[in-house]
Amino acid sequence: MDNSPHVSLLGPADIRQLAELVDVNPTKKLGQNFLHDPNTVRMIVAAAGLDDGSGEHVVEVGPGLGSLTLGLLETATRVTAVEIDPRLAAQLPLTVAKRAGSVSEKLQLLTQDALTISATDIDQPTALVANLPYNVSVPVLLHFLEIFPSLQRVLVMVQAEVADRLAAQPGNKIYGVPSVKAAFYGDVRKAGAIGKKVFWPEPKIDSGLVRIDCTHPFDTSLRDEVFPIIDQAFLQRRKTLRAALSGYFGSGAAAEEVLLRAGIDPTLRGEKLTVDDFVKIAEAHHRG
Repeated sequence: MDNSPHVSLLGPADIRQLAELVDVNPTKKLGQNFLHDPNTVRMIVAAAGLDDGSGEHVVEVGPGLGSLTLGLLETATRVTAVEIDPRLAAQLPLTVAKRAGSVSEKLQLLTQDALTISATDIDQPTALVANLPYNVSVPVLLHFLEIFPSLQRVLVMVQAEVADRLAAQPGNKIYGVPSVKAAFYGDVRKAGAIGKKVFWPEPKIDSGLVRIDCTHPFDTSLRDEVFPIIDQAFLQRRKTLRAALSGYFGSGAAAEEVLLRAGIDPTLRGEKLTVDDFVKIAEAHHRG
């Protein structure tokens, strides 16, 4: 199972043995489904564009038993893993020492909830590559994009429907808050589909890979104004922007005035707007 001179990836039997060793029964609450297929690990690392490994500091959320961690250590310069489960966190360095001994010093481990990570906890990560816990995938993704402007690339595995939603374009019925907020940071696209059989236990649904190339097209100081406007616009999808944003701007007339100043038709619905449009609304309000 060696895919290089120094890193031995985990297979299905290894995963079950490790889970037994640390007495972990995968829980729904923590969204745990352990990846056990070396080929899928290689595919994720390749899709993240880590093949050259040039100076990459990768942050991984929810490393679990270490399948993807091993693949990342093989290519990245540094890997910081964030694990909420203390039993899994205690085992991870042991697994890495045994199966990737020559590169084990690349690993830094934080035992905490990813949603409580602050900007000072991790030093300038350049990529987020993770099989995200499904119950908190979007909040974790947006949290890391917000606090780490150093991120150049994101490659995350999420539920297939969440992948579709994140990569959706304006006018699509699944286009919504996650789609627009992710696009605030750069180019979002689906980067592959993952079946159920590469996990233990098998989840009931398929997974998808989402890649974000973080071009940071907008001034992040606008985010605190842009994001609440996005939230309001999609709160009641059937409403026109004039009606949907009336509470935010104080009245329907005030909302209409800002929208017209931004060059946006007040009778449109939020689902028709690009992230650029939402930024224009925030800027128009700022100017007003």
